[in-house]
Amino acid sequence: MYKSATIMPWYEFTPAGGPPHAICDHNSYTYVGMTPPTCPTPKKSLCAIQANDSGGQPIMTYALVCEIGSALQNRMDSTNVMLKP
Repeated sequence: MYKSATIMPWYEFTPAGGPPHAICDHNSYTYVGMTPPTCPTPKKSLCAIQANDSGGQPIMTYALVCEIGSALQNRMDSTNVMLKP
């Protein structure tokens, strides 16, 4: 399990247009605040991430991108990644 060093805000994955969606693009996320959004089950696709903020957008670090990939591959939420159906 990944550990978050500080409390960070959550961002819902809200890509514009059709697939494929760029999970690494900070413009694909909408700031939702300090409380994680409700993400329905089963867990298959990206719902939200927790990340440091830069002007209302998430900072997409290498570690976060790896955590997103791992969560999607394993179909399991992690500390900074929430999935949805």
